[in-house]
Amino acid sequence: MAATAEDLELDRTFAALADPTRRAILARLASGEAPVTELARPFAMTQPAVSKHLKVLERAGLIERGRERQWRPARLQAEPLRAVAAWTLGYREFWEERYDRLDEYLEELQEREREAGKEEDDGR
Repeated sequence: MAATAEDLELDRTFAALADPTRRAILARLASGEAPVTELARPFAMTQPAVSKHLKVLERAGLIERGRERQWRPARLQAEPLRAVAAWTLGYREFWEERYDRLDEYLEELQEREREAGKEEDDGR
């Protein structure tokens, strides 16, 4: 099966989100744009290392880099996250069905315990 453009976009998005540093950068950018110096502050890494993370996020379409004089602020572009949400939503029915089955099983176990307790009480 050949990969579609949507598949490739989703692959890039998941690859970008796979790194905890990049997820932290996105979380920070959710509150507004920031320059590399500010984004690098909470991490024990150099600005060039943070810039590499930003390039991965940019290639995945998760951020956009502006050009304002000497600094290039990064800002969140959440559209690729919508594709991730849509993809994961496809599995929601699967998991809900699993949880429903688990609930039924737990109720069955609780009923057995109640019945076993009644039999014990009746046997005294």
